[in-house]
Amino acid sequence: MAQGAATKVKKRKKSVLKRAQQSRERAEVNRANRTRVRTMMRRLRTAITAGDATAAGNLLHPTMSAIDRAITKGVLHENTGNRYKSRLTVAFNHVKTAKA
Repeated sequence: MAQGAATKVKKRKKSVLKRAQQSRERAEVNRANRTRVRTMMRRLRTAITAGDATAAGNLLHPTMSAIDRAITKGVLHENTGNRYKSRLTVAFNHVKTAKA
C-alpha cells in the first residue's frame, strides 16, 4: 500500500472506527512534526553550504531542539536524531572554523 494512502476500515464496529480515526489523527500529527524537523534541517544545511556562519549559528539551536522534540514524540528514532545532530554540528563547526 502506498505511503500516506487511506486505509479502508473493514469492520463497522464502534471500537474499530474509533481506532481508525485515532490512527489518522496520529499520522497527521506525526507528518506535521516530521515536516517541521526536515524544513529546519534544510534551512540549516542551506546556510551551512552558503558559508553563512551567523545564519547557521542562529538556526543551530532551534534545529537541535526540534530534532530532540521529534525524538521525544516518537517521530524520529533516537539514533537517527542523534546522527542528524552530530552531522549538522560537524558541518557547522567546519563553517565556523573556516570563517575564523
